[in-house]
Amino acid sequence: MRRAILHLKHADPVLRGIIERVGRNKIQYAEPDFETLVRSVVFQQLSGKSARAIFARLKAAAGAASRMTPEGILALGAEDVRKVGLSQQKTKYLRDIAEKTQAGIINFRRLPRLSDKGVIGHLTAAKGVGVWTAQMFLLFALRRPDVLAMGDLGIRSAIRKAYRLRALPTHAKVEKIGKKWHPYCSVACWYLWRSQDNRAGI
Repeated sequence: MRRAILHLKHADPVLRGIIERVGRNKIQYAEPDFETLVRSVVFQQLSGKSARAIFARLKAAAGAASRMTPEGILALGAEDVRKVGLSQQKTKYLRDIAEKTQAGIINFRRLPRLSDKGVIGHLTAAKGVGVWTAQMFLLFALRRPDVLAMGDLGIRSAIRKAYRLRALPTHAKVEKIGKKWHPYCSVACWYLWRSQDNRAGI
């Protein structure tokens, strides 16, 4: 991590100011498994408090004493799901993830051996898992060091403020600014989130 910090501070004076203001890097990582992907889908487009409550109820309903399983999700009936508070759309997404995991279409043990692009392609085979969700899994679960979340609103907002842009940067603009951060884009993203006090994670 020290090497990443030194590289970023040397490569980008703007980011150096953010790093010095935010302080020590304390990325909170997650397990690279089924439960983490389910959690990321549950949290989509919900406030943290609401999402945490729904996820806790879902985990209890699925009988997950430790880590959640595909079998636990697929065993839930319509009434169980209603009590949890999941939307019909997200219920379909979670069932699809569970079914694809059971069938081996999504294989979490295989993910560490895949490239970043390969992981994104693998995970987005499931309904409800887009590129952003797959990137968050790469960064926070697989701990990949060079993930640049170009489409993340928090990243774009932080860049606009830090680099004094008139408007939110396009994906191409984020990519251009982020070139100097390679091969430590993940750390750069974390500092940009924290500069906005946006505790991103999955």
